[in-house]
Amino acid sequence: MSKPPTILIVDDERNTRDGLQRALQSRYEVLLAEDSPKALQLLESNPVDVLLTDLKMPGIDGMGLLRRAMALPQPPVCIMMTAYGSIENAVQAMQAGAYHYVTKPVNLDELEVVLERALKSRRIEAENINLRKQIEHKFGLEHIIGESAVMRQVFETVQQVAPMRTTVLITGETGTGKELIAKAIHNLSPRKNGSFIAVHAAALPSTLLESELFGHEKGAFTGAIERRIGRFELADGGTLFLDEVGELEPLMQVKLLRVLEERAFERVGGTKTLHVDVRLVAATNRNLKKLVNEGKFRDDLFYRLSVVAVDLPPLRDRRQDIPLLVKTFLDELSRESGKQVREVTPEALNLLLAYDWPGNVRELRNVIEQMVVLARTERLGVRDVPPQVRGAADLTKIDVVRTGMTVEEAERQLILQALKETGGNRTHAARKIGISRRTLHRKLKQYGLEHL
Repeated sequence: MSKPPTILIVDDERNTRDGLQRALQSRYEVLLAEDSPKALQLLESNPVDVLLTDLKMPGIDGMGLLRRAMALPQPPVCIMMTAYGSIENAVQAMQAGAYHYVTKPVNLDELEVVLERALKSRRIEAENINLRKQIEHKFGLEHIIGESAVMRQVFETVQQVAPMRTTVLITGETGTGKELIAKAIHNLSPRKNGSFIAVHAAALPSTLLESELFGHEKGAFTGAIERRIGRFELADGGTLFLDEVGELEPLMQVKLLRVLEERAFERVGGTKTLHVDVRLVAATNRNLKKLVNEGKFRDDLFYRLSVVAVDLPPLRDRRQDIPLLVKTFLDELSRESGKQVREVTPEALNLLLAYDWPGNVRELRNVIEQMVVLARTERLGVRDVPPQVRGAADLTKIDVVRTGMTVEEAERQLILQALKETGGNRTHAARKIGISRRTLHRKLKQYGLEHL
């Protein structure tokens, strides 16, 4: 049985307190206080759902109590009661955060209706807060999918660093989702209403990259027929994502360091110093520390960029996330293509689990898209898995977290299932699993299954 809601009644008149307690105690847990100091003690030491307080009290009056109650980490729903009912008092109470306003002597039937509505409002608010947290976790993290321990650590770091102004360096192999993490940091930050501007450093030569980042004045160079606003200016008040920062040439490294230190720069060909409020999130698939040791990257810039580092693991190091990723991509791509592809067979999924995914999540999505586009049935099987994945899959890497088995147990079970479904035909079983007949014979001997 769930605990009844808790109501704190605050009134300096004992008869009023006792009368309301008798009327409400059968349906609510009732706490009583004769003044605001006592009420604040109870509010700070008890989870209170509704604060029902008189307006006129000695010392801190009801309005003062209301304001202090609303400042608590988990404020109660507040209802003001007074014998001095007036429009001004009602407006003032509502502006201070009161849910409702009743006059004394209190009509108990009316109060009961108000309490029910107030508690419903509190429940809805709690649900909305929870929903917002879920949305921020899922969509604020821009559909970044993962339940593995390493990804939970990434999510935690993102949520911790997002509210700050701190520069962040995101590292990870190509295809791990570095730009998605950068967008998540932006979307979960106070800058979320500002611009998110992305620049891919390796896509432009150094001469064009300088103009791209800082802008240029008319006539600054051949072809500069008009003034151009750079990405730093466009990102003012928001976030600039600089991808492949490890590709920056020495001169650009110096210019970027100055912006980070002084929040100032000049357009190419200009003399006016511009000041911007931009949060920089950088990313690289290279080992910047190694580049520093080799003299190819400035150590002072490296330390400026890596105030907080977020390292994205390759997909092969979080195989337990593959089933969830596959399901998500399958649902998404089926909707987009208008095809009714509903699931992936266990054998096909095991091949996806056993592949190393050098292109990481991006490659997995591309493979699922290919499988969906070419699908002939509602279920994707082994024959739908692209040959390059089937050929490179290593069954010893099947996800043991998902199956709850050791690698050997999972592989043995897969072979037994394939033999059962093919009536013991080893050639067909090997094809179903995605391995050669020779490998299957070796595995049968390894697991003592030669007699099958």
